[in-house]
Amino acid sequence: MRASSSRSLREFRFSLFLLLLILVVMALLVFLPPDGNERAEWMQFIGRFHPLAVHLPIALVLLIPIFELMGRSACFSYLRLSTGFLLGLATLAATAAAILGWCLARSGGYSGALVTQHMWGGILLAFTCWLCWVLKTRLSHPVPIFGVALTIAVALVAWTGYRGGQLALGADHLTEHMPARLRDVLGVRDSRAASLKVDASTFYGARVHPIFAARCVDCHGSDKHKANLRLDSYQGVMHGGKDGPIVQPGNAPGSDLFRRITLSASHDDFMPKGKKALSSGEVKLIELWIGAGASETLAKDEIKDAPADSGAAAAAEVTFQEIDPIAVAKGRAAIAPAVAELQKKFPNILDYESRGSADLRLNASILGARFGDNDLAEFATVAEHITVADFSGTGITDRSAGTIAAMKRLRVLRLMNTGITDATVLRLGTLGQLESLNVFGTPVTSASLPAISGLPRLAHLYVGQTSIPQGSPVPEPLAGKVVF
Repeated sequence: MRASSSRSLREFRFSLFLLLLILVVMALLVFLPPDGNERAEWMQFIGRFHPLAVHLPIALVLLIPIFELMGRSACFSYLRLSTGFLLGLATLAATAAAILGWCLARSGGYSGALVTQHMWGGILLAFTCWLCWVLKTRLSHPVPIFGVALTIAVALVAWTGYRGGQLALGADHLTEHMPARLRDVLGVRDSRAASLKVDASTFYGARVHPIFAARCVDCHGSDKHKANLRLDSYQGVMHGGKDGPIVQPGNAPGSDLFRRITLSASHDDFMPKGKKALSSGEVKLIELWIGAGASETLAKDEIKDAPADSGAAAAAEVTFQEIDPIAVAKGRAAIAPAVAELQKKFPNILDYESRGSADLRLNASILGARFGDNDLAEFATVAEHITVADFSGTGITDRSAGTIAAMKRLRVLRLMNTGITDATVLRLGTLGQLESLNVFGTPVTSASLPAISGLPRLAHLYVGQTSIPQGSPVPEPLAGKVVF
């Protein structure tokens, strides 16, 4: 009797522990939802196990009702004896999968309705499994609510799995190849076709938007916008994502969009990620559109040398410059030893922009508050080669103003949620190549704006949650460039 009471107490404590974990994941989703930003690599590493772990609770939840139904027969009555154990295991597995899913979504640059719905489905599944487990093990006789809860658990498996499939394979992954006649009979809407409702008389609407709709919106659309980037509308394309604008009108080589679609498929920045590269015709259309000013209203036939078929590889063949390893090594020779030393001391935050470039990208935000002024000072030897720098959430202060000001070739500078003030911004007037500056969540005031109003290439200045009141007057050169 004492052994039985001790076992029941352990089961009770374990059930409370699992319930607490489920509530913690719920709180994480409410207060720390996926926001499209990438962070902590250890979280990304752990989160990548989510697709592997998620199959165990699916299998268990689908197996339990089979055991319950077969166990009603006298020949298989013993099967029902194991469903309590299976429910406890399913609860543990579903909770673990939900935790891994939150790690992946929060740190992997995901955001959007599909992501949120999929996460809530997983958390509700874990809670429903827990409820079924408690009902099964704590009640001496079956009650109707157990069957209802088990049915809900099976339905949640189907719904959550469907949402997960949409995230991985696209919103239309089940109906993408559905015959047109069957689609009409069932009234199934093609979401991609719906996204093509733009002005077909314009070059963007007729030639560029269809490329984005077919190749990009699965990850950068209304339901899922990874890296806070949406390509399902002209406004979304021109707004850019967490890294700032991706299109520089009139400058295709300087546009991050064009750079990414022309990289090698093995490069970390290559887009579309995990998919077949755009055809040469599609790349050429985007290049011509950006070069012509990236207009939304440019007439469809205004660009005379545009490929007739964006999907034809033979049309307007695009050739890319071969990488010459000797020339690359020669271009990097002056900074290569310093870069290697910095990469050794600060892993994963400094790298070359591309295989053939000597320009550098510095992403110190990965280290968060552990990266401070003394750390940044060590990058002074390569400062003039840094073109993109992200110090969001780091511990840098105005002491680093001189080091940042020495990065003369910066195009993108992010100082979000740092301790920098007007003292740093006042020294950025020498950054003649700067196109995007983000001081979100800093104590910066309107007094610093005149100092950067003369930057010739500055296109976007993000000042949300600073001491600059929304709607306050800004210097004329900054008109239309300030984003609150």
